[in-house]
Amino acid sequence: MAQLTIKELSEKVLEELQRLNYSYNSICSFRAAFKRIQAFAEEKGELYFTEDLGSQYLLERYNCSVDYYSETYPKNAKAAIRQIRLLGDYQLHGVIIRRIVKKKGYVKPSQFEKVLTDYEIECENNQYSKRGMRTRLQRLFFFIDYLNMRKIMDVNDITPTVISDYVKTIFHHHEKSMSSILTTLRVFLRFLYTKGLTTTDLSLSVPKYTRYWYPSVPSTWNPDDVKRMLDTIDRGNPTRKRDYATLLLVTKLGIRVGDIKGLKLSNLDWHGNKIHFTQQKTGIDVSFPVLDDVGWAIIDYLKNGRPISNSPYLFLRTCAPYDAFGKDANLYNIITKYTRKAGISIPAGNRHGLHSLRHTLASTMLAKGTPLPVISELLGHVNSKSTSVYLRTNMEELKQCAVDPDEVFHYEK
Repeated sequence: MAQLTIKELSEKVLEELQRLNYSYNSICSFRAAFKRIQAFAEEKGELYFTEDLGSQYLLERYNCSVDYYSETYPKNAKAAIRQIRLLGDYQLHGVIIRRIVKKKGYVKPSQFEKVLTDYEIECENNQYSKRGMRTRLQRLFFFIDYLNMRKIMDVNDITPTVISDYVKTIFHHHEKSMSSILTTLRVFLRFLYTKGLTTTDLSLSVPKYTRYWYPSVPSTWNPDDVKRMLDTIDRGNPTRKRDYATLLLVTKLGIRVGDIKGLKLSNLDWHGNKIHFTQQKTGIDVSFPVLDDVGWAIIDYLKNGRPISNSPYLFLRTCAPYDAFGKDANLYNIITKYTRKAGISIPAGNRHGLHSLRHTLASTMLAKGTPLPVISELLGHVNSKSTSVYLRTNMEELKQCAVDPDEVFHYEK
């Protein structure tokens, strides 16, 4: 693309926004913003848009000096950064890089429909979990949308340059997300080559993310607060009976939210006093003991709380239609409601969703001397590496491992 003046570049971007059916008000807002950027460029004696000019504009007009590829956008400059990025992205790629939004019922571009369908079949044959497939395909669809906007009509038209250009658009993501996106892209391109759909192994053109990622310390609860929250639940109505049984499954057995939503009546083995199911995340068959308090809570819910329904699922909504929870329901409101009622204060920055109760269970077991492999098996981790992060939550044990410098110096003498 020949270099365009800022005015010409702005007009091209506005035309593209119209083609993408942006609202009239949004286009008017962008037009006004582009005029302000043009005026700023004229003050600086600049005719063409550059990344340095954009950064200078943000600094002088909004006191914004962040690297918007790697840092969080400040609220006062969020719109201005978006306006600068539209100009920069269009100058670099010739397309508008859309902000990432989850799409319901994704419509595959016609030129890539067959290859995407074949790839989905390949993922299913490799026995990827439904959850894993959903996130993998979601990441891939952003790349496919980028190819479509670049008017690439065949997978053989993908070049290392196109891949490099796309990678530049994901720099602002979190490092873990960026690593996942690159892995997804690499696996898809390798699939194209091994199936003979491309003549070149383009997976070799995907850069490797070499920066190590260290998981954050899991947020955990004070065990006394967990007990206080459970004691707060007055099991006098169907909703609270269901909520109490749900929370016990997390706090006592560490079952994931997705697996709790997917539990069916057929998963309950009352004769063997077990709960059997296949984990959604790992695809592994697991079995949990039905502890006394957990078992009685489920029985109370089944006898006195569960709506009359033909649904095979254990836990149902308490409002019509009486069906299972939706696939995207995280049940966050369940824990929030009782946390507030119990007057429990959550430290700033700590997560306090249902998953944090799994963290608490693991940390409590670790503090009691339970071996990591046992905790891994209970939590459904594939190996102990995922569980070892909980070692960082047991500060008292870690303190005992600390070396006293005076002892070291004394030994050296």
